[in-house]
Amino acid sequence: MRLGRLFLVAALLAGGFYYFTTHHRAGGPVSEARWLGRPGTVEVTEAAAGPEQLDPEEQNNINVYKRVVPSVVNIISTSMSFDFFYGVVPEQGAGSGFVIDKEGHILTNFHVVANARQVEVTLSNKKKYKAQVIGTDRSHDLAIIKITAPNLQPVTLGDSSRLQVGQKVYAIGNPFGIFAGTMTRGIVSSIRSVREPDGVFIDEAIQTDAAINPGNSGGPLLNSRGEVIGINTMIAGPAGQNSGIGFAIPMNTAKAVLNDLVTFGTVRRPTLGIRSLPIGPELAEQIGLPVDYGVLIIQVTPGGAAERAGLRGGNERAYIGNVPILLGGDLIVAIDGQEVVDQQDLAHIMNSHRAGDQVTMTIYRGKRKMDVKVTLAEAREQA
Repeated sequence: MRLGRLFLVAALLAGGFYYFTTHHRAGGPVSEARWLGRPGTVEVTEAAAGPEQLDPEEQNNINVYKRVVPSVVNIISTSMSFDFFYGVVPEQGAGSGFVIDKEGHILTNFHVVANARQVEVTLSNKKKYKAQVIGTDRSHDLAIIKITAPNLQPVTLGDSSRLQVGQKVYAIGNPFGIFAGTMTRGIVSSIRSVREPDGVFIDEAIQTDAAINPGNSGGPLLNSRGEVIGINTMIAGPAGQNSGIGFAIPMNTAKAVLNDLVTFGTVRRPTLGIRSLPIGPELAEQIGLPVDYGVLIIQVTPGGAAERAGLRGGNERAYIGNVPILLGGDLIVAIDGQEVVDQQDLAHIMNSHRAGDQVTMTIYRGKRKMDVKVTLAEAREQA
C-alpha cells in the first residue's frame, strides 16, 4: 500500500513538472503555474521596458563599430591558374580593406590582390563595385585599390608610434570571406619585428590577441577612439587559424608610402647603393675594428648614393667560412644620430626616409670616426 502511494505521489509531481515546463516553452514567460496537488505562485522577474542599459565599455565598443564599419570593405580577387591539362582555371581569394578618402582609394594588403585579374569590392551596404589596382608595395605588403562610388566614408588614420602593450584594440573585417562586418576585440600584446611566410619583413609589427582569421587581411586594427593604427596582415598558428597571435602593419609605415602609391603606383624607396655585412663582437675582434657593432660596407654600387658621397667599400679579400668577402670598407655605426647595430637597424632607418632625402652617416674609416652627408637615391635607379 505504501509503495502504491509513493508511485502516485511521484506521478503527480512528474505531471506537475511537465505542465509547468511545457506551458512555459509554448506560451512564453509564465507568471503563475498550478502544481497538481499543491497550488502556488511562481514569481518571474522580467526586464523593464525601455532601452538596453550598457556599461561605458560596451557603449564604446558599439560606438567604434558604428563609426568604422561603413568604411570597411570586403575584397574578392580573381586570378588565373592552369589545371593539369593546361586549361585556365579562375581562383578567388578573399580579404578586407578600408576607405581612406572620398575619391574611393582603399588600403589593403598586397597579398590580397597579388596577381589579380579582377578585383571586386563590397561595401557595408552590400553594394558591389569593380576595383582598379592603383599601387602596390610588395616589400611592405601594402596595396591601394580604387572604386567609384557615392557617399564614401573614409576612416581616420591614427598614430601607431604611441601604441603601448596592454592598450585595447579592435579588428574589423571579413573572416573566412563570409562573415562580413565582424568585429573582434583584444589588446596590443607586443611590438616586434616579424617576417611573413613569403619573406616580407614587418618592422615594429603590432602583435594582438584580437581574433584575426583568413579574410581579415587588409582590414583595420583600431584604437579605442576608432582610429586606424594598423593593417591586419598575418596570424601565427599551426593550422592557419586564429590562435591569439595576430600581426598588423603599423599605420605609420603605411602613411609613409601612401602618397607614392596613389601618385606613382609604386614606392620611391631610398637606397644607399651598398652591399653590407653586419658586425658582431667576435668578427670585430678578428678583423681589428674599433667598435664591436655596426654594418660594414663590402661594396658600393657604381654611381650610387654611397659612392657619390665618397663612402668606400672593401679592398681586402677574406673568407667567412667558405664565403668570400671584401674587408677594409667603411663601418656604418649611426645615421642622423640613430645607432646602427645591425642591418635591421639600417633597414628601419631607411624605411623612414624617401628617395632624395639627405642623411648624415656616422662611420669609422679605419680607426677614424667621421660624419658623411649622403643624398639617398631611388631604389629602382639601381641595377
